[in-house]
Amino acid sequence: MNSKHVITAVLASAVMFTAQAKASDEGADPAPQQHKKSQKAKKESAEQTELRELREQMKQQQSEIEELKGMLSGKSQQAQSAQQAASDAQAQAAQAAAAAQQASQAATDASAKAEAATTAATAATAKTADLQEQVVGNQAQVQQEIHEPGTIHYKGVEITPGGFVAAEGVYRQHSVNSDINTPLNSIPLPSASEGHTSELNFSGRQSRLSVLVQGDTGKFKLTGYYEMDWLGTGTSSNNNQSNSYVLRQRQIWGKVETPGGFGMSGGQMWSLVTEDRKGTDNRTEIQPQTIDPQYTVGYSWTRQPGFRVQKRFGNYNTGAFTMALAEEQAQITSFTANGTNPTDYFFGGIGQNGGLYNAAGNIGAGNTAGTAGITTYANNVVPDTIVKFAYDVPTFHIEVGGLARWFRDYYLPVTTTYTTPGTPIYTYGTIYQNHTSTGGGVFGAARVYLGKITEVGVQAMAGAGVGRYGSAQLADVTLRPDETLEPVRNYHGLFSLENHLNPHWDVFAYYGGEYAQRTVYTTPAGNLIGYGPANLSNAGCYNLPAAVSTGSGGGGSISASTCGSPTRYIQEAMGGFTWKPINSPKYGRLQYSATYSYIQRNLWSGVGSATTPSGPRATEPMVHVQMRYYIP
Repeated sequence: MNSKHVITAVLASAVMFTAQAKASDEGADPAPQQHKKSQKAKKESAEQTELRELREQMKQQQSEIEELKGMLSGKSQQAQSAQQAASDAQAQAAQAAAAAQQASQAATDASAKAEAATTAATAATAKTADLQEQVVGNQAQVQQEIHEPGTIHYKGVEITPGGFVAAEGVYRQHSVNSDINTPLNSIPLPSASEGHTSELNFSGRQSRLSVLVQGDTGKFKLTGYYEMDWLGTGTSSNNNQSNSYVLRQRQIWGKVETPGGFGMSGGQMWSLVTEDRKGTDNRTEIQPQTIDPQYTVGYSWTRQPGFRVQKRFGNYNTGAFTMALAEEQAQITSFTANGTNPTDYFFGGIGQNGGLYNAAGNIGAGNTAGTAGITTYANNVVPDTIVKFAYDVPTFHIEVGGLARWFRDYYLPVTTTYTTPGTPIYTYGTIYQNHTSTGGGVFGAARVYLGKITEVGVQAMAGAGVGRYGSAQLADVTLRPDETLEPVRNYHGLFSLENHLNPHWDVFAYYGGEYAQRTVYTTPAGNLIGYGPANLSNAGCYNLPAAVSTGSGGGGSISASTCGSPTRYIQEAMGGFTWKPINSPKYGRLQYSATYSYIQRNLWSGVGSATTPSGPRATEPMVHVQMRYYIP
C-alpha cells in the first residue's frame, strides 16, 4: 500500500472517531450529567487520557500525513523535476541529434570538398601537364614554322605556294596529232590517214605552279590566286628541239568576302557553270580525276575572265544556301555551216600585230565552201550572263542555274539566190546590217557523299548555243540563209562514281555524252544549209585515205571531203585509279595514275553508199599514265 492509501485510511478513522465522540457528548441528558459528574470525573482521567492519546495519535498521524504530504509534494516536485529533466534531456538529445546531423553533413560536405579538392588538384595536375605539353608543342610548332613554314608571312598576308611536277604519257589507237590533251570532236574516221595510225606522246607540260595570297582585315577577307602551266601554244611554239611552249595562265583572280557570306570575285577563273563542292566558292570546283586536261566528254566547264558576286545564307555544317551572278567572257566556238553558203558576213576576225591575239583561224570541222575566213575571235556585243543557286549539307550538294548568250554578226543582205546546175549563186545588197541572236540554257549538278569512301555525282546542261561549255566543244551556232546566226541546240551530261578507298588509293569511273541537234534551212533556190543537212555525202567515210598527191610526204587529214556530216553525238566511258604511296602534309604527295578511255563519235546521217552506213562513227581507245609530285 502506498502512502496515499495510508493517509486516506488514517483520515477516515479519525473522522469516524471524532463523529462518535461528538455524538456521545451531544446525546447525553444534562441533568444526570450533574449527577454523574463525580463519577465521570473519576473516569474522565482515563478517558481523557485515552482521548488525549487518540488526539496525540491523530496529531501524530496528522504530522505523518503532513510529512507524507510533504514527502508526496517533494516526490511530485521530484517527479516534475525528473519530468523537466527528462524533457530537458530530450531537448538536449534532440539538439545533440541535430548537432550530430550537422556534424555528419559537415563531415559529408568536408568529404565532398576534399574529393572536389582532390579532383581539382588532379585536373590541375593534368592541366599543368597538358599546358607543359602544349608549350612544348607550341615551341616545336614555332620552330617548325620558322624552319619549315606552311605559309610565308609577308606584312599582313599569308602566301601559300602550291603546284606539282608531272611526267605523263598518252597512247591513242588513232592519231589526233595532239599532246596530252585530246581534241574530242576531231576523232578521225577511216577515211583519214590518222584513222590508220596510232600515236604515243610523253609530256611534262601539265606541270603546274600556284600561289595563294590571303589577308584578313577583320571586316573583309581578301584572297588572290594565280595558277599556271605550260599547256599553251604561241605563234612560234613547237616541239622540234627545245619544246618552247609558253607559260599558260590557267587562273588569276582576286576576291573580297565579308563574314556575312557576301563576296565579289574578278579575274580569270573557272566559269560559274562548273560544278562546285561548296556553294559557289572559288577553288572548290570539281574536276574529274582524269589525266587528260580536256577532262571527259559531257563535263561542263570553261576557264575565262569574268566578274562574280555571291551571297551565302547559313553555314556548310548545318545547311547553306548560296546564290551567285557572273558576267563572263563571251566567244563563239566551233562554228559549223554545212552546204554552199552565202559568204558576205562575219562575226569576228583574226588577231592583229600588237593586238595580242594570234593570227590563226579556227575553221569548223567538216565545213565546205563558204567558211573561209571564219576565225577564232568573235566580236562580242555583251558578256555571257550566268546565275546559279546552290544548297549544301555535309552529305549532299545540289546546284541549278541558267545561262544567257548573245551572238552577233555583220552582213550584206542576200537579195537573190539562183542556181546553175547544182551550184547556188547569191547576190547581195550594198548596206551592211547587224543582227544579234539570243541563246542560252539551263544546267545543274548534284553530288552525294556516301560515308567517307564513295561519292556519286551527276551534272547536265541543255540549251541553244551552249556547245562551248561542254568538253567536246560542239558547235555553238550555224548560218541561216539570210546570213544571220542560228544557235544550235545542245545537250550534254556526265555521271561520276569515285571511291576513296583510303588515303593512298582512289578508284573512279565516268560516263559522259554530248549531242548537237540537226539545224537545217532551205534557201529560196532549194539548197540545204546549216548544221548537218541530210544531203551531205558520207560515201567516203570508211574508204581508205586518198594517195598524197603533193609528194611532200605530209600525210592526210582528219576527215575526207566525202565524209561531210558533223558530229551528232559523242560519248566517252572512262575508268582509272590513283595510287599515292606518299601522302604527307609535311613532305608532299607522290602519286601514280592510269586511265583507260573509249570514245565513240557519231556523225549525222547523209548520203551514203552501199559500203557506208548512213550515220558513220569513229572510235578512239586511249590510255593515259601519270606520275606527279605535289609540293606540300
